[in-house]
Amino acid sequence: MSAKVMSVADAFDMKRGGQLSNLHIAYETWGSLNSDKSNVIVIFTGLSASSHVTSSLSDQAPGWWEAMVGEGKAIDTNKYYVICINTLGSCFGSTSPVSLNKQTNQPYRLTFPELTVEDMANASHLLLEKIGIKKIHILIGPSLGGMKALAFSILHNTTVDNMILISTATQALPYAIALRSLQREVIRKDPLWNNGFYSYEKPPLNGVRIARKIGMTSYRSANEWAQRFGRKKSVENKLNQNTFGIENTSFEFEIESYLEHQAVKFQNIFDANCYLYLSRAMDWFDVANLGKSSLDAFSKININKALVLGVDTDTLFPPQQQKEIAENLSLSNAKVEYKELTCIQGHDSFLADTGTFSKEISLFIKNV
Repeated sequence: MSAKVMSVADAFDMKRGGQLSNLHIAYETWGSLNSDKSNVIVIFTGLSASSHVTSSLSDQAPGWWEAMVGEGKAIDTNKYYVICINTLGSCFGSTSPVSLNKQTNQPYRLTFPELTVEDMANASHLLLEKIGIKKIHILIGPSLGGMKALAFSILHNTTVDNMILISTATQALPYAIALRSLQREVIRKDPLWNNGFYSYEKPPLNGVRIARKIGMTSYRSANEWAQRFGRKKSVENKLNQNTFGIENTSFEFEIESYLEHQAVKFQNIFDANCYLYLSRAMDWFDVANLGKSSLDAFSKININKALVLGVDTDTLFPPQQQKEIAENLSLSNAKVEYKELTCIQGHDSFLADTGTFSKEISLFIKNV
């Protein structure tokens, strides 16, 4: 892993109670910081992403937004100093349930304090202070990252000049809460989960795998899968006939094999308890809690320009939620541009249709 890990606080108080000792945040950087530190772009990640947003000389593995970030790309590392911050609570380097609690000399597991989006934003601010960044030229946040960006721009409103918010919301809809509730339940029902005190040698892989499948069905759209897979049969089904896919030995339809492939990849890299904490934090987030009301919270934001992007096929964060953000940001005197993009890939369009998103992001960056 190419991420740097920085100790940012000896003690960190959490919003819903509890305290973390020796708080660490992982991050990666690309490009060069100019003399007056005015070319900083910060990227906040979604739930499952690491800080490895794009490849680098020290880590040439493709990043999760490889087509968007890099030399000559929409987020141009020849021009900008790009910082991608790993989320507090994530298992990719930042302090999380898998981290060692120095007081017990054991991993936190479920003794990790309740986690909020506001905690994530505050931890990111501490990191930026630690590395000498006082101003962010553009803050970018997709999905959960957009929630963090909203919280950050309210809680630390002298830090951000401009913002790009993608497929995000001021609060989770009941539909999204319900889906994440199901994901957490299947993790907890895995016998190997053991009330959060599972063996790291034998983690609850089945629970995480099925949770990921549920997630995948909400990240993409029905139309995309109809066009992409139709009713095609999988190759492995021809090799090993198994009507119900028992023991995951085979799947009859290509869409089933696709879900299995994606879920197995995820189960092998993501910690079950981290998934529980991060997904619950998304449920709890509500901009209105950062003020007397949602409008009052938005009035604290002090930015120049914002680009808000939604996708017509996104059912997890439907475009009316981004439209609400744009309208509220406009009331805070920011110059706001809202666009509902036509993409077939649903919520994951910002990852899957980078061509469409690159045009909008590139144009906005050139004009700020």
